Amino acid sequence: MLQNICLAQASAREVYVVNVSGTVDPGMAAFIKRALGEPTDDPDPHFVFEMDTFGGRVDSALQIVDTLLSAPEGKTIAFVKNKAISAGALIALACSRLVMRKNTTIGDCAPITYSNEGPKMLGEKFQSPLRAKFRALAKRNGYPETLAEAMVTAEMVVYAVEMEGKTIYMDSQAFEDLSQAEKERVSSKKTIVAKGELLTMEDTEAFELGFSRMSVDNIDEMLRRMGIENYKLIRIEESWSEALVRYIGVITPFLLMIGLAALYMEIKAPGFGVPGIIGITCLALVFLNQYLVGLADYTELLLLILGIVLLGFELFVIPGFGITGIAGLLFIAAGAILALQDFVIPDPSFPWQAELLVKNILHVLGALFMAIIVALCVLRYLLPKLSVVVEGPYLGTTLKDSRADSVEASGAKIGDIGIAMTLLRPSGKVKIKDEIFDVVTEGEFIKKGIPVKILAIKGNRIIVSRKPEDE
Repeated sequence: MLQNICLAQASAREVYVVNVSGTVDPGMAAFIKRALGEPTDDPDPHFVFEMDTFGGRVDSALQIVDTLLSAPEGKTIAFVKNKAISAGALIALACSRLVMRKNTTIGDCAPITYSNEGPKMLGEKFQSPLRAKFRALAKRNGYPETLAEAMVTAEMVVYAVEMEGKTIYMDSQAFEDLSQAEKERVSSKKTIVAKGELLTMEDTEAFELGFSRMSVDNIDEMLRRMGIENYKLIRIEESWSEALVRYIGVITPFLLMIGLAALYMEIKAPGFGVPGIIGITCLALVFLNQYLVGLADYTELLLLILGIVLLGFELFVIPGFGITGIAGLLFIAAGAILALQDFVIPDPSFPWQAELLVKNILHVLGALFMAIIVALCVLRYLLPKLSVVVEGPYLGTTLKDSRADSVEASGAKIGDIGIAMTLLRPSGKVKIKDEIFDVVTEGEFIKKGIPVKILAIKGNRIIVSRKPEDE
């Protein structure tokens, strides 16, 4: 009896449930790649992707699609738990099968950007490659290709055309291109997607239109209706490190700003201290995060290290702040820009790459600008007030009764006449206009009480000589 139970457990099919929720970003792409590579004892496992997302970055969605397409055909199932919108719909259609929970939605994958006026739909240049991707996925998994394209382009009008007992989905242009004889065989025509709309389906509509295989209440019901029995559900969740990576990805612009501000403060302050450590730590977190999600590589690391080395030269070798410091910041900025994307030069066939490059440049330059503003505010207002909250010891003496010893402050100038108050050999003291000054001769010795004349002033050093007899 025990032996039979052990054999049954050993032969149980493994079904991995992968949680796909939140924003589609590089962190999600790395997580799904790791989930599909999870070691398993089952030579024929199934992967169920539990969808609940409004979408996100197109480049990350395409990375996930490529990962899903590398899985064994027929072993990936998209289970829409709540919604699969925009990039989420693209991911769902990349799976071999699509199943939806009751009262859920899928669709609306138009590429958009955000401006001061709010969200704005991108043009044909962006829509065309996405339509091609949807069309390829629909063809691979047996979905209606024209309807899949209608998720991307709002200008498409799609009809359900009854012709000789078959239902064909075609756009308005394809319908107009039908010959007269073909149009005569059309028994009915119904508008499925009107102009100005994007195809978004509920679970029943997705089933009727040939996308969803069924509407169910949960994963267990789905597997039972698929004929998958004696299975073992294994949930794959994000690890704490993967969750941290996704969180760091969200706050990357702030880390850039803090890191650059700290480095700028370090440049302005003598030596190397806390600001430098904070700056390097923040930039290291940004790079490490992007490296873990597959966006950064050795090129970005070399640029970052080179930038920090140049800043080190500026701090410890070359005085002031000049070309070396500026070059260091530029190298760090270039490394940060490349670390935010998985390409160097945008590919014209993927127009969103150019937009992503512009967005990353603006993010980094904006972070650099804000970093300078923050650093100046800290240096000007915060640091002087730290003495209020930080315990001393501090000097209690003020400069209220002090006297400036500089020659400029006293009013002494070249040509002034004074009296030697001590023996000058060659240095000593001279009284000029009721003020006593430390002076030096050009090598001659002058007795006390002899009139002298100022020949030159070099900084705080006054050079005098014996006053000529004719003056």
